[in-house]
Amino acid sequence: MLPHKRVLLRPLAALLLAAAVALVPAATAHATDAPHSGWNDWSCKPSATHPRPVVLVHGTLGNSVDNWLSLAPYLKDRGYCVFSLDYGQLQGVPLFHGLGPIDKSAQQLSDFVDRVLGATGAAKTDLVGHSQGGMMPRYYLKFLGGAGKVNALVGIAPDNHGATLSGLTKLLPYFPGAEDLISANTPGLADQIPGSDFLTRLNDGGDTVAGVHYTVIATKYDEVATPWRSQYLTGPDVRNVLLQDLCSVDLSEHLAIALFDRIAFHEVANALDPGHATATTCASAFS
Repeated sequence: MLPHKRVLLRPLAALLLAAAVALVPAATAHATDAPHSGWNDWSCKPSATHPRPVVLVHGTLGNSVDNWLSLAPYLKDRGYCVFSLDYGQLQGVPLFHGLGPIDKSAQQLSDFVDRVLGATGAAKTDLVGHSQGGMMPRYYLKFLGGAGKVNALVGIAPDNHGATLSGLTKLLPYFPGAEDLISANTPGLADQIPGSDFLTRLNDGGDTVAGVHYTVIATKYDEVATPWRSQYLTGPDVRNVLLQDLCSVDLSEHLAIALFDRIAFHEVANALDPGHATATTCASAFS
């Protein structure tokens, strides 16, 4: 690529990154700092009521702490052993993770699940992921042997078939070389562009694998994993849920649904323990 073209493309890549960064909260803690509330407590042993530990998988530009400041305590208070990991780190980029190649991130998840199962003595875990964190585990399940170690995958606003950022990625063809530049610098973003080699491989042959229970929780106000219906999965053991079908006045968008929406949290709890599920309504915001 000619030097002057590279200079012209950098602002576009910066724009895409800036747009994504603008959609995440400012980092409030180092991702390696474990909150002192029983979350990431490696001595936790699952109970008979909740026999599987829950692994939380953050989204793009998230980390193991900030993404889960509300949901992790919510689940811990309900008796779960809760763990979260950092993945997809780029050298020299602290706190904002999920930017590395997604297949490599899935291997990090695989290693972390093995650590959780070893520490807790559980036979299987449940995964709850936001955005990329709801999609990336599907690679682990499909290609890295995760299906035998995971009971359920709950995706909160997962970009299962790509993220158009409300159509922003559709501008890339008008900037020759832009995708190559993004791929070289932030491969985790490039992997999430609809039609990428990664997504094509992930979804080829079907969205799901046998033996895993899938739940997708979407919001029609999503501005990242768009169009929002593309979040849905197709398969024999899938439950696709639109947040506004549970509470029509819920206005949560891509971030809010995972950061503090207790209506979505209630539906997560239902997915983790369907035998004791209760109706999710607007009143679930106060439960």
